[in-house]
Amino acid sequence: MSSIDIRRAHSRTMAEARQAVQRVADHIAEKFAVRCHWQGNTLHFERSGVDGHIEVNAKQVHVTARLGFLLMAIQGNVEREINRYLDEEFA
Repeated sequence: MSSIDIRRAHSRTMAEARQAVQRVADHIAEKFAVRCHWQGNTLHFERSGVDGHIEVNAKQVHVTARLGFLLMAIQGNVEREINRYLDEEFA
């Protein structure tokens, strides 16, 4: 398994940060066909070959994901897309 670990600082309120993370998740879900659900301040996502979460706290957003064997080949693309959406929402 391969993993993704991305952290992004923010200065938004928790509500604003959660809304921004939801928008990121919506983009990721559309692009990579993942299912998402919130548990507290953590958005969990999964699909065949990938599972992870996006934790939101008062100062930071932390994305972690584990990619299965078949998705390891596109890990760079997945990371670029996540970073692009985070840049759009938290720049």
